[in-house]
Amino acid sequence: MRTLITHFRAAAARFAISRSVIVPMLIGPIIGAMLAAASVAAQDATNVVTIDNFTFTPPELTVAVGTTVKWVNHDDIPHLVVNKDKAFRSKALDTDDSFSYTFASAGTFDYFCALHPHMVGKVIVK
Repeated sequence: MRTLITHFRAAAARFAISRSVIVPMLIGPIIGAMLAAASVAAQDATNVVTIDNFTFTPPELTVAVGTTVKWVNHDDIPHLVVNKDKAFRSKALDTDDSFSYTFASAGTFDYFCALHPHMVGKVIVK
């Protein structure tokens, strides 16, 4: 009987050590994925221009070459994002529609709403 108890204690000790190693191995990648997703979401939020109350916010955005900027229309009416040099042009953006453009070269990109030309903005790419 004592040998049986000794074997159970030894098995329980091995299980406790294994659990202390296995649990972090299983939870680690999950936590890492959550942190990576949060980082991507935060990065994307900084490269978003909102269209609301007939204005682009922020009116001027500075980004690095290769950055994708996203315009999101929160107005109740359509807007079109058009670069003055015709480098990019969106379709008509209804409420909550979005348009994205990746800036492959450095420069200053002035844009406006083709339906409401008083709405202007600028993306500076460095």
